[in-house]
Amino acid sequence: MNFDFTDDQEQLRDAVRKWVDKGYNFERRRSIAKAGGFSREAYGQLAELGLAGLYIPEAQGGLGMGPVEGMVVMEELGRGIVLEPFAQTLMAGAVLSGYAPEAVQAAWLPKIASGESLVVLAYQERAARYKFEICEAKATLAQDTWALSATKSIVHAGDQADAFMVPAMINGKMALFLVERTAAGVATRGYGTQDGGRAAEVTFKEALASLITLEGLTALAHAIDIGIAASCAEAVGVMDKTLSITVEYMNTRKQFGVAISSFQALRHRVADMKMQLELARSMSYYASLKLNAPAEERRRALARAKYQLGVSMRFVGQQAVQLHGGIGVTDEYIVSHYFKKLTQLEMTFGDTLHHLGEVSRQMQDTAGVFA
Repeated sequence: MNFDFTDDQEQLRDAVRKWVDKGYNFERRRSIAKAGGFSREAYGQLAELGLAGLYIPEAQGGLGMGPVEGMVVMEELGRGIVLEPFAQTLMAGAVLSGYAPEAVQAAWLPKIASGESLVVLAYQERAARYKFEICEAKATLAQDTWALSATKSIVHAGDQADAFMVPAMINGKMALFLVERTAAGVATRGYGTQDGGRAAEVTFKEALASLITLEGLTALAHAIDIGIAASCAEAVGVMDKTLSITVEYMNTRKQFGVAISSFQALRHRVADMKMQLELARSMSYYASLKLNAPAEERRRALARAKYQLGVSMRFVGQQAVQLHGGIGVTDEYIVSHYFKKLTQLEMTFGDTLHHLGEVSRQMQDTAGVFA
């Protein structure tokens, strides 16, 4: 199999990396985190690069690209631990392009592609844990108008977004709706997240909603799988930079008159970090390449990928902190922020134990043993 990237993909990677290096340094990230964890200006700059329209068809103002390009972008954003919820934009672009009626697409896709509107997924409920099929939200139809009532938790940039994709039940079956944040009956309570980003609790009380699709469970599963693949790619970028920072520190930190990078035991630990990074990278590729596979195959692949990424993230993050010593957990030093980001990503869209259970549940009769 050819794992080489095309010239266009490499140019895309280079453009995003240059923006991260020059336009999103550690000082700017700290200032955004202190200001609340989301910057419309920074998000607009990503949109100016065309990234907000990555999964949106050209006819709707997007770039019409696919999962590999999304993976490339998320890796580079991960290297800069960018706070703006770009994975949510990928999910919104793909779901609305693939499932929404033409009127909803025409109203929202061009605005998403230009960066004018931020649409995020609001699906988590307190009783559901990581089981997205559990949904207590309700939607009712009266005189051709949908009204939605729900309480959703940990909605990325929920008090800053322009609209939400919200799953809700109709007569025992899940559907997916679009609700504007400014609609009557919508209330948000924003707060900072562990990595310095922003999320919100969002309540909907008979809020006016536009139907995306009556096949809500299918669309929601697809959206979450896109989010998992994006999180895996982002984690690879975070781990890659974490390893680089750790090696640089070990080459400059001296003990007993020599750089600690000369100690064989520590070199072995760095080698183990590199092995976990490459395992994670290969599974991230696997996840992205399976996004267009049939739903059952796709779900199995994404669970496997997220499990391996969870193992790798925990190992790389913990080893980086230990190799740095006490400075590795101080807020003033950058590696602590990479560690917090890895900790959060490990729990995003299902933690490691959850996906281990998914892998086990989805095993067929052979359980991986071929007759």
